[in-house]
Amino acid sequence: MAEIKDFIVAIELGSSKVTGIAGQKKPDGSISILALVREDSSSFIRKGVVYNIDKTAQCLTSVIKKLEAQLQTRITQVFVGVGGQSIRSVKNSIVKDLPADTIITQDMVVELMDANWNLDYPDQKILDVAEQEYRVDTQMQMDPVGIRATRLEGNFLNILERKSFFQNLNKCFETAGIKVADMYLAPLALANAVLTEAEKRSGCALVDIGADTTTVSVFWKNVLRHLAVIPLGSDNVTKDIASLQMEESDAEQMKLKYGSAYTDNNEIDPDLKYSIDQERQVESRRFIEIVEARIEEIIENVRYQIPAEYYDKLLGGLILTGGGSNMKNIEQAFMKYTRIDKVRVAKFVTTTINSGNDQIKARNGMLNTVLGLLVKGDMNCAGKFIDPNGNLFEEQESPSQPLQERKPRQIHEMETGTIRTAQEEEKAAEEARRKKEEEERLKREEEEREAEEERRRKKENSIWNKTKKWLENLAAPE
Repeated sequence: MAEIKDFIVAIELGSSKVTGIAGQKKPDGSISILALVREDSSSFIRKGVVYNIDKTAQCLTSVIKKLEAQLQTRITQVFVGVGGQSIRSVKNSIVKDLPADTIITQDMVVELMDANWNLDYPDQKILDVAEQEYRVDTQMQMDPVGIRATRLEGNFLNILERKSFFQNLNKCFETAGIKVADMYLAPLALANAVLTEAEKRSGCALVDIGADTTTVSVFWKNVLRHLAVIPLGSDNVTKDIASLQMEESDAEQMKLKYGSAYTDNNEIDPDLKYSIDQERQVESRRFIEIVEARIEEIIENVRYQIPAEYYDKLLGGLILTGGGSNMKNIEQAFMKYTRIDKVRVAKFVTTTINSGNDQIKARNGMLNTVLGLLVKGDMNCAGKFIDPNGNLFEEQESPSQPLQERKPRQIHEMETGTIRTAQEEEKAAEEARRKKEEEERLKREEEEREAEEERRRKKENSIWNKTKKWLENLAAPE
């Protein structure tokens, strides 16, 4: 294999699998997949959240080593997706009253954004902020800069996650010794990869049905309007089937073979039975009822998560993706329970992907998120070439690719969907500390000046000082 000097690596930590992928971007915008590794994560990641740091770190180390073996090149850094059950969106508004005839500037808008970012949510961290409209006096505007007004209101959608979960995620990569180039909000990376501009502009809801969770992202006028993670997924269907007294492995196979999200009553054969194995069977009607009941529950939760103010505006309809979207008749089930007629399944990303890997060629929606993260990646992750003959001295002497460092970014400069890395958090905290110390120093100096001025005034106005001045004036020659 020839030495590869330029590629991007993305990592997705899912409830069932940790996926690592390496790809090379071409001048025409397509991506050639160079390596793909998937490892089971069900014992240490639950509902998209890291619960066992050491096991997750070990898995990440294994994934990186296997990718490096396929690439024959060291990996210097990776792009990571952040998702999971604890992620949710919360609306917030910041208001600024302005003097009469004020023309709104970009600095005023940034001031509102910074004030929103500095909000403190107990035990929660703001991962990202999606700007909504700005209210300029009584009018709504997407861009208020340059407009004359006396009142400016910024409306924001804050994406939150429990601080402990985010810290656990960062600790895993730190423990594994893997540098994170950037973190992306996984649902937004997925949305950018599978939705069309027309769908996001006209209004749509992206429903990602995973193993343990279902993520709902609502868009309108090209802006994220709502984000929620439902703690139900396709594995819940498997567990329900297993209640028919069978192993979960058998239940999973039956789900894949017989499972249907919707079956017309007229099509159900009351005498038909499905085989569990060579000795056991289950009534088809009972099986169908169990599967449909759980699917209906998932869809009802999805429907509940679409805000009422946007429900009738989803001209782009529902877009389903993820492993759970492969179930037979899933579109019909969503149409029935949501009353939304426009439903499509996004089997693959819109970017051209070149690969001979069977898992990617399957185009079943299960790799859409990690491919979306790969598309978002914008820095080289390639390091030293690994000599296949195991010549360590040659490896040490071979030139390595310079590690790309991103210039420090202000929060308001970051693209929606991008999350500050731990290093950026530390730099931002240090900058905030220096700024606070400088403000406190200036405040102390101002207080000292005011105190000195007060002492001077008191001295001038004291009885003794007035008497002294009176005597001096009295003794002065006329």
